[in-house]
Amino acid sequence: MYYICEPICCSMQKRLLYLLFLFLVQITFAQSNLSWQGYFSYTQIKAVSESPKAVYAASENALFSKNNSTNIIKTTTTVDGLSGETITALYHSPAFNKTIVGYQNGLLIIINEADGSMLKVVDIINKSLPANIKRINNFIEYNGIVYVSTDFGIVQYNLNTSKFGDTYFIGDNGAEIKVFQTAIYSGFIYAATSSGIRKGDAANPNLIDYNQWQVTAGGNWVGVASLDTALYAVNTAGYVHKYDSATNIFNGFLQLPESAVNFRAITDYLIITTPNSVLIYNKQMVLERQINKDQIIGMKSTFSCATIIGNIIYIGTTENGLITASLSGDAAFENITPIGPSRNNIFALQASQNQLWTVYGDYDIDYNPYGLDDYGISKYSAAGWLNIPFEEVLGAKSMTRIAINPSNEREVYASSYFSGLLKIKDDVPAILYNQTNSSLESLTVSPPDPNYIDIRIGGTAFDKSGNLWINNSRVSNGLKMMSSSGQWTSYAMGKIITAPGSNDFNKLDIDKYGTKWMSTNINGVIGFNESSNTFKKITFGTDLGNLPVQDVRTLAVDTKNQLWIGTTKGLRVLYNVNDFQTESQLTTESIIIMEDNLAQELLYEQFITDIEVNGANEKWIGTADAGVFLVSPNGQQTKYHFTSDNSPLPSNVINDISINSSTGEVFIATSKGIISFKGIATSASDDLNNVYVYPNPVRPEYQGTVKINGLLNKANVKITDVAGNLVFEATTEGGTLEWDTTAFGKYKVASGVYMIFVSAQDGGETKVKKVMIIR
Repeated sequence: MYYICEPICCSMQKRLLYLLFLFLVQITFAQSNLSWQGYFSYTQIKAVSESPKAVYAASENALFSKNNSTNIIKTTTTVDGLSGETITALYHSPAFNKTIVGYQNGLLIIINEADGSMLKVVDIINKSLPANIKRINNFIEYNGIVYVSTDFGIVQYNLNTSKFGDTYFIGDNGAEIKVFQTAIYSGFIYAATSSGIRKGDAANPNLIDYNQWQVTAGGNWVGVASLDTALYAVNTAGYVHKYDSATNIFNGFLQLPESAVNFRAITDYLIITTPNSVLIYNKQMVLERQINKDQIIGMKSTFSCATIIGNIIYIGTTENGLITASLSGDAAFENITPIGPSRNNIFALQASQNQLWTVYGDYDIDYNPYGLDDYGISKYSAAGWLNIPFEEVLGAKSMTRIAINPSNEREVYASSYFSGLLKIKDDVPAILYNQTNSSLESLTVSPPDPNYIDIRIGGTAFDKSGNLWINNSRVSNGLKMMSSSGQWTSYAMGKIITAPGSNDFNKLDIDKYGTKWMSTNINGVIGFNESSNTFKKITFGTDLGNLPVQDVRTLAVDTKNQLWIGTTKGLRVLYNVNDFQTESQLTTESIIIMEDNLAQELLYEQFITDIEVNGANEKWIGTADAGVFLVSPNGQQTKYHFTSDNSPLPSNVINDISINSSTGEVFIATSKGIISFKGIATSASDDLNNVYVYPNPVRPEYQGTVKINGLLNKANVKITDVAGNLVFEATTEGGTLEWDTTAFGKYKVASGVYMIFVSAQDGGETKVKKVMIIR
């Protein structure tokens, strides 16, 4: 069964997306006025909260809410200003109409729901405490003060003044102590901690003195909540207790079948969530409803939290999103999660003109795919997200690469680093190529075991003839080719590869001369040209190719026939791929730039995970921990360096990059979600038959630039008013040109129709377009 859903966004947002104008990042980010779009997964629910009108849910690093009156679902991501860090707590204050998001690193973000503004509060992050005890665990509100439970104690936050108050270190002798949850009962604050339940008088102005806190129960407690006139708590063993105020004792009365992962009181109910059940008790502690995981069809994951609004139960899960059920049990379960990719940690992706495919991998830094992942595969298109589950991918595990047939987008191949090569036709997994139906080979083990099958497919790429070239790791015949007619050929690499049984392949690219360039972990770069049946190697050492290290993770051939090589220790360039035909030893060079008047090597010793070339021959370079760079065609200028601090990137760990050559949209897969940057560098067209202008007309409220797409490289573009007065002229680099609607940058042109004259470099082809400007 496949799951196809429309993306959750309004029609206006759809029009903006498909007219290629994405909304602008606010001035919050240092590099502003740039277009970003988020493609996040909302399946891993970390926390829920509620108001009388809406439910709020937090996934790993994004939020969504559903208005129960209008059924409108609203999403909030790093593009809107959230952090990419892991969310651990969530609370909505109906009194102040604010939503508070707590993070694992101690960050708080306060969202004003009235206008969408966000306040980032870093006081806890900046506290002089070990970084690993700053996690936010829970919030409660009392008299306008939010009590923040953390791994070191309790912190007050004033919703009215947006300022922190006191910090309570309530461990023995004032030590830090992990506080999982707090509750207000009869004017006292009760804290469930890793070392007992402790209470302090909420009216006491001196609660910063640890001596003002009493231990009312020993042991390790994970939850405490007040319901009506009673106070309940649960310990790590899943034993629920009720507080007796007369004796100041918590008395156990209910043993859960497993430990609680969420414990809360909402109006008339106590809600206890365990990994496999949600238990809902009324004020008399009568079980009103119990929902077990196996009651929900297709439910694979465990429960994480739950809440109630009216008659509706909202259940958060660890992999299946947010599920609703009725308290009375008279309605079916419904999943209300915004549709997105299956997971945020996307290992690899591939974009074409009309679609984006993602796989979840993975293997570790040493190319070890165990434990084998079974996450399936996902596709994004104008129809929304299509998530194909593992049950439908013919057993393909740990899929790590995607290749879309450039002559037929309906044909897609996914490389598995254990099971072979999966062919997908018209969105349906059709064939799993392995040792039984192709030339693909399993690695061998010692002692030999004929029943052990482990086929590790690395890079794949289509050549101009429609043949698919495939790297088969850890075997002697590591290069395979499946012709456009389906015939298989193997190429022996034993003479060029050192230790074939340990050699892992990564990216593969093909230059215009037909040479296949392959990145490896212990053999550097290997090139092969079948016309001469010749292999050559570029590896570590000044006499062997000048790579900084043998471990090459990515490579890309640019439009100037240069091979850019990314290793685990920096960047190198082979400045002419045609040297393969004439040189016995190919040699690469580093790129030297001037920084602070000193000569520096570009991306010195950076772990480079991917290199992609856009239509203007600029390079997008992803790194393992430093974000993503956009550098000029020769690398001498760094145009952008995006990180999680200065952009909506949710993480500085870049797994993969892919560019839609038609629109220029750059998709960046990080360890915490996909983000895209909407550039204008598109691939040049072969002719001027498909030139178009957008937006057209340009309306008064539009603040962006006019884009002219479908151009030839080095084409001349002139723009005049209807009287023939020239207002703009430029020569294209790639397939798209921008006009800021000014007369040579001096002033905004007036309302009217403007003529766009396009001519090829040799003057042999011309095109005329019009654009209307409305001021």
